[in-house]
Amino acid sequence: MDRRILALAVPALGALLAEPLFLLADSAIIGHLGVDQLAGVGLAATVVQTAVGLMVFLAYSTTASVARRLGAGDRATALAMGRDGMWLGGGIGVVLAVAGWITADPVVRALGADGAVAGFASDFLRFSMPGLVAMLLVLAATGVLRGLQDTRTPLVVAIGGFGLNIVLNVLLVYGAGWSVTGAAVGTSLAQWTMAVVYLVILGRAFAAEELSLRPSVVGIIAASRVGSWLMLRTLSLRIAILTTVLVATAQGAVNLAAHQLTMTMFNSLAMVLDALAIAGQALIGKELGVGDLPLVRALTRRMIAWGTGFGVVTGVALAVAAPWLGFLFTGDAAVRAAFTVAVLVLAVGQPICGLVFVLDGILIGAGDARYLALTGLVNLATYLPLLVWVHLGGSRGVAALAWLWAAFAIGYLASRALTLGLRARSGAWLVTGAASGADH
Repeated sequence: MDRRILALAVPALGALLAEPLFLLADSAIIGHLGVDQLAGVGLAATVVQTAVGLMVFLAYSTTASVARRLGAGDRATALAMGRDGMWLGGGIGVVLAVAGWITADPVVRALGADGAVAGFASDFLRFSMPGLVAMLLVLAATGVLRGLQDTRTPLVVAIGGFGLNIVLNVLLVYGAGWSVTGAAVGTSLAQWTMAVVYLVILGRAFAAEELSLRPSVVGIIAASRVGSWLMLRTLSLRIAILTTVLVATAQGAVNLAAHQLTMTMFNSLAMVLDALAIAGQALIGKELGVGDLPLVRALTRRMIAWGTGFGVVTGVALAVAAPWLGFLFTGDAAVRAAFTVAVLVLAVGQPICGLVFVLDGILIGAGDARYLALTGLVNLATYLPLLVWVHLGGSRGVAALAWLWAAFAIGYLASRALTLGLRARSGAWLVTGAASGADH
């Protein structure tokens, strides 16, 4: 059982690192052009990341539906659902790309940019839009392969795309002299190369099943129905993170800087947990399709142990390293002091975080999207009063940041752990066969 989990989780982790590496490569290459260029790309990249982040349901819902049909022994229908998910991703991508191209200038100005920074941000955002279509196709295609119990192919494609992205960006930014536009075009070309590779791989799988490439309207509607619930779930998470940033901003520059460093640490550790969640999506979906409830329960217990255990290990490691971690990121003593305290609070919340990520992946794999969306709203409604209390509580300096991270890493995550744990214990999500609860 451990080998099955790791066989999916380890390659999935490598593929998850691809998108941050794309943006990191862009930043490193653009950084040598100047401060205005780097600031503009940072702003535009945030917009692109937000759009792609909200569309992550294309991977999650496709993984669950394909895995379930595969487990039920219906590979042809599994691939048909994957095909429809890719058509949905491509269609959404076209709409967002056209809207982004038209509204690039007002969007960056609405975010507070002006002068040269606004110009560079608009250029990068506008010429990133063609690549956005490919990004969403890649998300959906990755979900298809994960559902087919293959996380190694996405890893190979991601590594190849990352290498190509660096080469193209250097050539276009410096060789052709296209500045930030070259970085956007290079990334778009790399993303489209990845999308074409996926289309070739999955095209062969479709042909082997004599499956038409034409989409099914019914299939697209079904995919969008499940996807809309998962998008609502993701939106509640984004709002929670955004409102946390707003409270940190009100605490002053030192706490905001320390908060951003702590959130970076949280996101980095979350990638490993997300890899376990992806393994949960693929394995649980497949075994529910098979109808093997004892194995589903055993896998659930095992992945909960993995997630919680990882949280305990990382929590201890963070607590031990907290006094020295700040020296890796900043020379400012005040920021280091605030960062150290926030990391200690994050360390306490790590076991809860591990449990939340794994349970989230398990329930996504079971197709329990509606429950995840609705309880996501409940969790947000529970968290916002905590943020108000932190903001109005009168704490200052390091203490204020400590209370903020206690609200997020312990309060908000504990709320999520409670709703997810109650659902997992109830057994209401254990729907076997080719159709999940979301399909009924």
